[in-house]
Amino acid sequence: MTLKIEKLFDPNFKNLNLIEIKGGVAMSTIKLQSNRAGCKDVFKAFLVKNAKYEGELEIPVIKGIKDVPNKLISFIDAMKNSTKDFNQWVHFYIDDFHFEKIWNRPKVFIKKLKKFNGVILPDFSIYRDMPLVMQHWNIYRSRAIGNYLQSNGIKVITNIRYGDERTYECACLGAPHKSIIAIGTNGTIQNKIDRNFLDEGFDYIVKILDPKVIVIYGGITKHIQKVCDDKKIRIVNFRSEQYKRYGGN
Repeated sequence: MTLKIEKLFDPNFKNLNLIEIKGGVAMSTIKLQSNRAGCKDVFKAFLVKNAKYEGELEIPVIKGIKDVPNKLISFIDAMKNSTKDFNQWVHFYIDDFHFEKIWNRPKVFIKKLKKFNGVILPDFSIYRDMPLVMQHWNIYRSRAIGNYLQSNGIKVITNIRYGDERTYECACLGAPHKSIIAIGTNGTIQNKIDRNFLDEGFDYIVKILDPKVIVIYGGITKHIQKVCDDKKIRIVNFRSEQYKRYGGN
């Protein structure tokens, strides 16, 4: 397919935007605040320096990898001084307040995270009753941190989190195709309504991203298992701490 590159100049911000059109999807590279001397980076533009973006919402693009996690450790435990086993992957399938710090002070954690095999990107919560812009914002934040970690040489796996059908498309933006992705199912299986959205959204991401491997943290619905069996998608399942503790999801 022919790759078309257009150069656009934004006179208001004095930034050069490179827009790559791939299969009708805009993939842009934007240098934020590049000419704003003395301006404090309250928007954390450094997280997406030299990033490529996908879609109208300009969600940062994460490069696909072939590595598959052998073992997982939560971000909380990974950051403990007592942790000496670095032959595992860091995950964020924990309450948000435990890892807001990586958004607020990401540079602090780079050195420690580099010791591990890799990172499954932050699972910022998306609730269906949240304002939609907040749901999109949490997807952006996860990808922005992913771009920053990758730029620092850390292997990352894109976490796909969605609510209802309004977030399915955005949840796929910036995620690699025909690669490995991860989802967390904690709290989405016991309730029938939640489970229906989980299965419906899963169908969408499989159709769009065509993943070869899916890391699933938590339980697996019969529907998800069938979809993966039919499409020959490899499932790498890690039971959640909640599941281990209570014997269910």
